[in-house]
Amino acid sequence: MGDGFAMNGGDGTYSYTKNSHYQKEASDSVKGMIEEAVISKLDVEKLLSISTTLTIADLGCSVGPNTFFTVQNLMKAVENKCSHSNSNSKTCIEFNVLFNDQSSNDFNTLFASLPPERQYYSAGVPGSFQGRLFPRGSISVFHSSYALQWLSKVQLPHEFMNEGRVHYTGAPSEVVRAYSDQFEKDMGVFVSARAEEMVRGGLMFLIMPGIPDGLSHSDSHTPSAVLFSFLGYSLMELANEGVVEKSAVDEFNLPIYAPTVGEMRKVIERNGCFSIETMELTNPRSQVGAVNAVSLIKHLRAGMEGILTAHFGKSVVDKMFIKISEKDQEMWRCFEACNHTSTQLFLVLKRN
Repeated sequence: MGDGFAMNGGDGTYSYTKNSHYQKEASDSVKGMIEEAVISKLDVEKLLSISTTLTIADLGCSVGPNTFFTVQNLMKAVENKCSHSNSNSKTCIEFNVLFNDQSSNDFNTLFASLPPERQYYSAGVPGSFQGRLFPRGSISVFHSSYALQWLSKVQLPHEFMNEGRVHYTGAPSEVVRAYSDQFEKDMGVFVSARAEEMVRGGLMFLIMPGIPDGLSHSDSHTPSAVLFSFLGYSLMELANEGVVEKSAVDEFNLPIYAPTVGEMRKVIERNGCFSIETMELTNPRSQVGAVNAVSLIKHLRAGMEGILTAHFGKSVVDKMFIKISEKDQEMWRCFEACNHTSTQLFLVLKRN
C-alpha cells in the first residue's frame, strides 16, 4: 500500500472492521471460482509429500473480519480436495496462516478478533508486499483481495500538475502514463517476490479493481472513478472557500491504479514464473446488491482517511467528508449508473 497508510483500525464508526462488507461481498462473488481452482489445480499430494503443513498467506489482510472468512474458505476447499485424494497424509494436514499488512495496520484488533474455534496456527507479518516477506519456497497458497490496487507512490513528471484532481480520472495522458509505469514497476516487484516465496505448484489468488482492454484509464464511467472524482470536487470546494490551499490539492494524487487485463498479463508473462490459470473481469454486482449512499461514504472514509489526513490534516478531511455527504445522492446516482460494468479483476496463478 502506498506510503504505508493502513485502513482505519479499531471498531469505531469509520473503522474498516465495520465498513468493509462491500469488499467481502465482492470477494465472495468469486468464492466458487477459488474453490474450483483449488480442487482442479492444487497438487495437494505433492505438497503434502514435502510437508504436512500447508501455509496460507493473506496479503493486505487489514483488521478483519474479511480475512478470516477468506482463510476459512481456502481451508475448506483444500480439505474438500484432500477428501477426494488418495494421499495417506490427508488426515494429519495442518494449516499455518500468515496475516500480512503494513506495519501501521491495527494488528491488535486483528488478533483480538481471531475466531476462537479456528483450526489453524496463525502469525502476523508486518511489511509491504511490494518486496520479500517470507522465506524462499515457504508458501503454498497466496491470497490478496482489494489491496494490490495501492501503488508504492505516484511520481508525476515535473512539468505536469494534476490540477484540481486527486486521481488520473479525467487527467492528461502524461498523468495516466505515470500511474501506469508505477503499476508496472510495483507489480513486477510483487510477482518476483512471490515467485521466490512460493513452493512449486502453489496457487496465488488475486482480486482487485481492473478495467477492460481498450477502455481509457481517464474514463470517468467506472465506480472507483466516480468516488475519486467526488473526493476531488469536495477538496476543490474547500480550496475555493480558503479552507485548504489549492496547491495542496494539486500536489496530492491517490496512489491507486486499476490495470487493464493486458497490463496485468504483460507483467506476469514477463516474470515467467507463473502460469495464468484464470484471468478475467467479473462483476460482483449480483452478490453485492444495492449500494447505500451513506454506507458507501463510510466505506470510502474507512479506506482513505489515513492517507488523506496525512496530507491535508484531520480538520480538512472532516470537512471534506461533510461536503461529500451533502452530495451523497448525486454521487450514488453516478455510482449506480456505472456499477453494471465488470471491473473486478480475478486471477489464479500457478507457480511453475
